Amino acid sequence: MAIKTVATNRKAYHNYHLGESIEAGIALTGTEIKSIREGRVSLSDAYVRPEGGELWLRNAHIGRYQAGSYLSHEPTRPRKLLLHRKQIDNLTSQVAEKGLTLVPVKLYLKDHLAKVAIALAKGKKLYDKREAIARREVEREIGRVTKKHRL
Repeated sequence: MAIKTVATNRKAYHNYHLGESIEAGIALTGTEIKSIREGRVSLSDAYVRPEGGELWLRNAHIGRYQAGSYLSHEPTRPRKLLLHRKQIDNLTSQVAEKGLTLVPVKLYLKDHLAKVAIALAKGKKLYDKREAIARREVEREIGRVTKKHRL
């Protein structure tokens, strides 16, 4: 099984406390999968919304395929996620009851099939974000100091 990560949603790690993660397939057109293989994907503003008993990936930007015709796909169109019925029902109930959101974390190719990892997430408060930034800065400074002393 060859797995190649195409895009990661770094904004999700900053804005949410991520919980359980699940792998889902995506219903795509021909030019979309070709653009994904070229790496022309952005998940920064993407989210997952349950509608009509199905899960839909919204605002995921898959760039137009360069060699495609004028009939190419719309870059930010909603895309259906492919999951088992029990998984969809479980995720939908958790979103409705607990006030969680579904966020795409990364998009990758697994044996030539496009998959997206979606996670149940709870929004961070402003002070949580500041705390994470401060912790990252301290770790970076410690790394710099230890690197200087090794030389």
